[in-house]
Amino acid sequence: MRLTKARLEELFEQFRKLKVLVVGDFFLDKYLHLDRRLSETSLETGLEAYQAVAVRPLPGAAGTVAKDIAALGAKALALSVIGDDGEGYELVRALEGFGVDTSPLIRTPERHTPTYMKPLMREPEGHEHELNRIDIKNRTPTPLDLEEGIIARLRGLVPGIQGVAIVDQVEEENCGVITDRVREELQRLAASFPEKIFIADSRARIGRFRGVVVKPNRREAALAVGLDPGRVRERAFLLRAGEELRKRTGKPVYITAGEEGIYLFRGDGHDHVPAVPVEGEIDPVGAGDAAMAALVAALGAGADPVEAAELAVLCAAITVRKLGTTGEAHPDELLALLSGLGRG
Repeated sequence: MRLTKARLEELFEQFRKLKVLVVGDFFLDKYLHLDRRLSETSLETGLEAYQAVAVRPLPGAAGTVAKDIAALGAKALALSVIGDDGEGYELVRALEGFGVDTSPLIRTPERHTPTYMKPLMREPEGHEHELNRIDIKNRTPTPLDLEEGIIARLRGLVPGIQGVAIVDQVEEENCGVITDRVREELQRLAASFPEKIFIADSRARIGRFRGVVVKPNRREAALAVGLDPGRVRERAFLLRAGEELRKRTGKPVYITAGEEGIYLFRGDGHDHVPAVPVEGEIDPVGAGDAAMAALVAALGAGADPVEAAELAVLCAAITVRKLGTTGEAHPDELLALLSGLGRG
């Protein structure tokens, strides 16, 4: 690893001057902590009525990326469409609790606030496990007036920021924030402001982006270029997918590969940044978002592409150790981890 403590501290200093716009699908992750010992029997149905002893609302999807950027010390601005509902209130409060600027958000009664309800059951002997998740999503196309509102705010905000993180979470076609029209506008803005960093993450459409940096995982990269996702753990297939994506986007490609780390593809070949070894129990939820936040912040602060990937694997190593939550990596934790790797 090339990063040193001194270089990391330089980047943290630059982060304090950095503004990053996070545009995409902001979800509320609502954790419900249930205790089986308190369960009741419903008089109406005869079914077990779970009893919540704690409710923990956190920003999810694009919200995770935004809070992770803020945790690194940069200014994160949230641009999305959320509902005029209780979940929207909870999401805004959670984002602002992490220091995210929510003023660009569009609130409307036309849409639900996308929400992942995550019940966690504690059994009488003390074991805790996840129950079936409950999703609230918008399953109809995003109305034209909301698309136009997103595009107008993009045009107004992009000149004043240094980086744009694009988070396309919704798999249903044109039902989220990153519709075809919004993606085209983002690509136009990236071409108009080449000095700014635009980086995209997409569950289902990473292969449609042009002129921006992209950050797929192995499966997403394979599907984007028509390869069998079952074979993408084979290095040759991964390299083929990354190179094809780089040709299509015309920009660097970062493929996250779990325990293998990150593969970076540029015009002059590829680099492999190994993952930081982690011992004990891990929770991989949110690791990709932590990497996304690190990449856009580092590149926006002037880091070279390999340094950005190294910061990303450091952030992922910290977040996977935070169990039962989409944890974030803070500067003091990153400096301590780097020192433990002998890079002080």
